[in-house]
Amino acid sequence: MTRSDIAELRYAVNQLRQSIGALRSHYGDASTVRRLENDLERLVIDADEFEQSPPPEVIRRRPQETIYVPDSKSDEAAWMGAQDEGLGFHSRPRTK
Repeated sequence: MTRSDIAELRYAVNQLRQSIGALRSHYGDASTVRRLENDLERLVIDADEFEQSPPPEVIRRRPQETIYVPDSKSDEAAWMGAQDEGLGFHSRPRTK
């Protein structure tokens, strides 16, 4: 995570803090408001922990290359003498 990503996270957490403060002023000490404050506190702790000791970055794998297989008929000579094992019938000589 870059410094700007962390700054953006801090900004979002502060926005959430203001929103929860507005809820507290409107709804008082309701249990749902207390749970939101608890969740916010956990989020602040996790963000601090992440900033102090970030986990290792995930190495992104390069997408596998797409192999184009044409729809045209293949060269039958390439299959002469090949075994038909696993196709549900006995081995037989290939014919054109």
